Amino acid sequence: MTFLARRGLLAAAGALGAAGAARAASFGNPDNPPQGAVNVTNKAGLTEPGPKNPTLAGQFPSFQNPPATDVDGMPLFWASFNNAHKRIQNGGWAREVTQDDFAISETISGVNMRLSAGGIREMHWHQQAEWAIMLYGQCRITTLDEQGRPSVEDVEAGDLWYFPPGLPHSLQGLGPDGAEFLLAFDNGRASEFNTLLLTDWLAHTPPEVLAANFGVPAESFAKIPLNNLWIFQGEVPGPLADDQKNARVVPGARPVTFKLSRMTPNKKTKGGQVQIADGRNFPISQTVAAALVTIEPGGLRELHWHPNADEWQYYIKGEARMTVFNTGPKAQTADFRPGDVGYVRKSLGHYVQNTGSTELQFLEIFKADRFAEVSLSDWLTHVPPELVRQHLNVDQSVIAQWPTDRPDVVPV
Repeated sequence: MTFLARRGLLAAAGALGAAGAARAASFGNPDNPPQGAVNVTNKAGLTEPGPKNPTLAGQFPSFQNPPATDVDGMPLFWASFNNAHKRIQNGGWAREVTQDDFAISETISGVNMRLSAGGIREMHWHQQAEWAIMLYGQCRITTLDEQGRPSVEDVEAGDLWYFPPGLPHSLQGLGPDGAEFLLAFDNGRASEFNTLLLTDWLAHTPPEVLAANFGVPAESFAKIPLNNLWIFQGEVPGPLADDQKNARVVPGARPVTFKLSRMTPNKKTKGGQVQIADGRNFPISQTVAAALVTIEPGGLRELHWHPNADEWQYYIKGEARMTVFNTGPKAQTADFRPGDVGYVRKSLGHYVQNTGSTELQFLEIFKADRFAEVSLSDWLTHVPPELVRQHLNVDQSVIAQWPTDRPDVVPV
C-alpha cells in the first residue's frame, strides 16, 4: 500500500469515526463521549460483579442508571434523616442533618424531633433563627420576645413556628400522642445538640449570684439539676387558656405561628399546588422563607431556579426525582423519598418530578426573607418568539403553545 493510499484510508476511517461521534450527540444524548447506559454496546460494561448492598442501591435508580443527559460530576445534593443517628431520651428523640454530614448545605441545617405526650424539649435558645413545621400530632410552644412579651400557643400538623435568634422558648408534646416536627436553622452548621440550655446556665452560675438575681436565699437552688435535661418526660399540660393566663400573656407580641397547610394556595393547577410562607404573610419570619409543594402522580414542579438563596428541601411523602443543572455543563439526577433532604444552590436550574403512584409533598426552604423564583417557561414566553426560535430551532407555532402564566406545577 502506498503512503498516499494509506493516508487516504486513515482519513476515511477518521471521517467515519467523526460521523459516529456526531451521531452520538443527539436529542436526549447531547455529550461526546456519549453518556448513559443507552450508549453502551458491550453490555458486560453495565454489570456489577463486585460487592453491593441491593437494598440501599435500590433506593437510587437515578444514581444506578442515570439519564443520558446527566453529565460530569456534582457535589452530592442528597441526604436523609433515615440514616441520621437518633439521640433518644425519656420523653422523645431527635436526629439532625447539618453541614458536618451534608457538605453542600451551607445555609440551612435540619432537625427531626419527636416528643411524647408530656415530653419536653428543655427551655433554651439559639444563636440562629429556628423555623419549624409540625408533621404529626400537637405541641405547645412558649417564647418571650425582646420586649418581654410572652407567647403560649398550641400547634398541630401543617402549622409553622418561627423564633428569631436569641429568643428563649420551649416545646412540649400534647395528648393524645405527642408531636413530631421538622426544625430548620438559618445556618448549615447549627446543631440541636449544642444549644443554650436553662439547666446548664443555672448549674454553672455561683449560688450567691442566683440568690442576688432572683431575690431569694441561695439554698432555694440546692436541688437544681447538675446535668442538663435536653429532652425529658413531663406532665401533659392542662388547658391552653390556663397556661396563657399563668404565663401573663398579653396582646401585642408578634405572632410566632402560621397555618401553612390551611392557607389558600398561591398557585393551584391540575398538577398540584404551591403554598408559600415568608416575611410578607408571616412577618416574624425574616430569615427563612418556605414553600409547601404538592404534586399529583406524574406531575412536575416545572423547570425553574431561585435567584436569591440556596434551596433546602425536605420530602414529606411520595417519591420524586430531581435533576440539577450547573454551568460546565454539569447535570445530575437523584431520587427522593419521605425523610430525605435535597439541596440546590442559588440560581441553579432544576425540576422535581413525581415518580410514584401517590401524591408527592415536599418543602422548599430558603435562608431569605422572601420566596423568589424564575420560571423557564415564563422567561421564554416573555421575550420575542423569534429570539427563542433562533436559540432553540423550535417553530414559533410550538412556542405559542407554551404556558405564559408560570404554572409552578404542571400535570402529566
